[in-house]
This record gives sequence, structure tokens and C-alpha cells, in this order.
Amino acid sequence: MRITSLALSLCLSALALSPIVASAADEPDLIFKKSTVWKFLTPDHKLATYAIDDPIVSGVACHFTVPEKGGISGWVGVAEEVSDVSLACRQVGPIEITEKFEQGEEMFRQRRSFVFKKMRIVRGCDVKRNVLVYLVYSDKLIEGSPKNSTSTVPLMPWGDQTPPRCGDYLDD
Repeated sequence: MRITSLALSLCLSALALSPIVASAADEPDLIFKKSTVWKFLTPDHKLATYAIDDPIVSGVACHFTVPEKGGISGWVGVAEEVSDVSLACRQVGPIEITEKFEQGEEMFRQRRSFVFKKMRIVRGCDVKRNVLVYLVYSDKLIEGSPKNSTSTVPLMPWGDQTPPRCGDYLDD
């Protein structure tokens, strides 16, 4: 059976785009974008600020800002983004931890290049101080980046609610 080049191209395109479509539901909320470098006839370089809720700790939200490349490579989605990311996590309501977690467990992951680079937000617990610790960093298939940002969320009472002890939810 002979496959036409058009059918082959369509199949390869569907396979290449399938991870993007599958992860679209897990995307964070875009708060705003700000242009940093103007580009003629193509999208500008921008800083984009996003929000994401911790999936197992209700009452905690994280905001992060990432650079997004414009130009032709950014426009077609093949630009490798730089590793500069800032992170701020805060208590935004009563804290409820819904399941046990490991120190350094991944809370969120986003692709930062077509294939090789990912940005990750991981969560830990400072048991002594009852503080959740969030770390954002990027890694690359061959070589990661030392650029990172850390944010902490002390578990505090909300109204008359007594906060949980994060150490009680660490998976040993």
C-alpha cells in the first residue's frame, strides 16, 4: 500500500502536535504579557506572567514570569527559550493538603523548546518551620541550567482554620 506524501505529512504533523494538544488542559492562566523587544512583521519578544494553583495543596497559588521569544522562530514555535524564570507563591485561602508528597516532587512542567528543554516547579516542605518551599528551574536533555528561583509559603491560619503541618504529608 502506498502512502502519499500529503497523507504522510498530515500524520507526522498530528504526531508532532499531539503532546502540545494533550498538555493544553494543564496550562497555567495567563495574567498578562509585556513586550521587551520590538520585532518588525513578527511577534515581539515578551515577558509573560502566569498563575497556577498547586494541584494537591488547595489555598496556594504560584505566579511565574518567563521570557517568550518572538521573531520567526518564536512565531513558528521552534525557539529555545532562555532559562530566566521568576517565581512567587502565596497562600490565597485556607490550606488543605489532599495527598502525601515527596520532597522535590514536581508540581508543574512546561516545555521551553520544541524538544529538549523543560521548566519545572517542584515542591518541598521545611518541616521545622512548617513552610512549603517551591523551586523553579529549567533542565535540558544534555545540559541543564543553574538559573532558578525559590519561593516559600508559611502555613498560617486562615480565619479560624488551623493550618496543617506539611511534615505530616511527606511521603517517606
